[in-house]
Amino acid sequence: MQTSEAAKYSAGPFQAVIDKCEGCERIVEEDSVSYCKTYVNPASRWRLGICNFATHAKPEIKVVKVRINPLKAAKRASSSRRS
Repeated sequence: MQTSEAAKYSAGPFQAVIDKCEGCERIVEEDSVSYCKTYVNPASRWRLGICNFATHAKPEIKVVKVRINPLKAAKRASSSRRS
């Protein structure tokens, strides 16, 4: 990374990353302070859950088991056999 490109992080409005950002590939370190390349305020991205640009964390996918009425299932199965 060039020095002129990295200089904008400490001189600009960029805020330091939070502990949830540790391990992300988008972190840039300058003057022993870590900044996010993508967001000015990384803490705001974690307020509602997982950051959508986090490379180190994957969202949890919840599988919902749907209960099917056995009578309706039997009717659906028998109607598909007739066609």
